[in-house]
Amino acid sequence: MFKRAFLLLALVCLAAGAAWAANDPMVGDWKLNPQKSRLIDEMKVTSLGGNKYSFDFGGGSPETIVVDGTEQPGILGTTLAVSVVSPDEWRVVRRKNGRMEVQGIWTLAKDGNALHDDYTEFSDNGKTNHLIYVYERRGGGEGFAGDWVSASEQMDTVYAVQVRTYEGDGLSIINLSEGTTTNVKFDGKDYPNVASGRSFVSSGLRVNERKVMLTTKIGGKTVGTDEISLSDDGKTLTMTVHVPGRSEPNVLVFERE
Repeated sequence: MFKRAFLLLALVCLAAGAAWAANDPMVGDWKLNPQKSRLIDEMKVTSLGGNKYSFDFGGGSPETIVVDGTEQPGILGTTLAVSVVSPDEWRVVRRKNGRMEVQGIWTLAKDGNALHDDYTEFSDNGKTNHLIYVYERRGGGEGFAGDWVSASEQMDTVYAVQVRTYEGDGLSIINLSEGTTTNVKFDGKDYPNVASGRSFVSSGLRVNERKVMLTTKIGGKTVGTDEISLSDDGKTLTMTVHVPGRSEPNVLVFERE
């Protein structure tokens, strides 16, 4: 359910790593190519008895929720509500300050080994982003409880970003999909940036003109480390994002517009 957060995290990391000079080759207009990208998502649902479950959507911060449709405290100042629509369908809703941020409609396959997630996120700017995920069960578990991993997604929304220089030795990133702007200087220090109500700090190392290594934290905790590289022809940015607790990274491929 925090797929949006980790995609957004990747876009924030792009801002942190790209400051080089006024003629930085990473500056430009970029659009995510879903066909060339590989978005791995993993969520762990653990039954705690009765209708109480632990939900870990990544980052190592599980939430304990009673599955009864009521809004309950979640992470990062949000609430989480999980409703049983039928034995094979759950509805998962995350809100912040009363506003719906995310809705997921989970449907369990008849054999119990696959889970379909009709996932919609609602941005502060009024835009709606929609993805379809298909998860496979890893290991044991019954019903919705289990370790679910998806390498199959259908993205119906275009993710576009603009990368610009900031105060000479820094960089601005304008996320057109989320309606957010992040300004960062690239000097190895942690810089705060607020994206859709979540506060990140990012620091980075410039390996060379076409490659940067980044670390991003929330509340002092590392939530992502990644490598961003620019192709020799300057037309493609490839971002490999490692999330704690996940064995495989996301690979996001952006093409210059």
